[in-house]
Amino acid sequence: MDTNDNADRGVTAGVIGEFDRFLAMKGLTFQGVVVGAAPLILLDIIDRRTKDCDVLDPIIPDEIKRASVEFARRKSEDGYDLPEGWLNNGPASLKDMLPEGWRATTRVVYQGKALTLLTLGRLNLLRVKLFGYCDRGTDLDDCVALKPTREELEEVIEWVKKQDANPMWPKHVEEQFRFLEDRLGMRR
Repeated sequence: MDTNDNADRGVTAGVIGEFDRFLAMKGLTFQGVVVGAAPLILLDIIDRRTKDCDVLDPIIPDEIKRASVEFARRKSEDGYDLPEGWLNNGPASLKDMLPEGWRATTRVVYQGKALTLLTLGRLNLLRVKLFGYCDRGTDLDDCVALKPTREELEEVIEWVKKQDANPMWPKHVEEQFRFLEDRLGMRR
């Protein structure tokens, strides 16, 4: 049997815990604010894997990057499919787009010996996920799993509309929000 056929893929709460122990073993510590699917997995909002752990802030220090690459390689040797860039700052530019004071609403989603992960407060997490859904079209299921209320959608839609300079963007956002409302069973 080919072990790659049964290889585990991606980031789970278990992988985060293993990485925490790996960092502790190396005498390293890291605290970061994460967005994307990883915090939703850690909060038990979604039950799936993700290919990476998106760190919004801070910029990941070199020693932590090196440790995450080494960790991914070791996991790969065990038949686990974890890309070397699984811990990354891909969405770091979002921190400049979020409303002022966003840091004050962060909350801990994982606390280990060497690793502490926080995520955005609910409305800011919705903003980021809804922007991703409108921008890439890939976050619909995560948005549904977050179960936003009509009031929350009304509160974040104007922010999402301002995140792209394309003149067609606001109309696109409205259409995507209507589709999401339909998926959520909201009647107008």
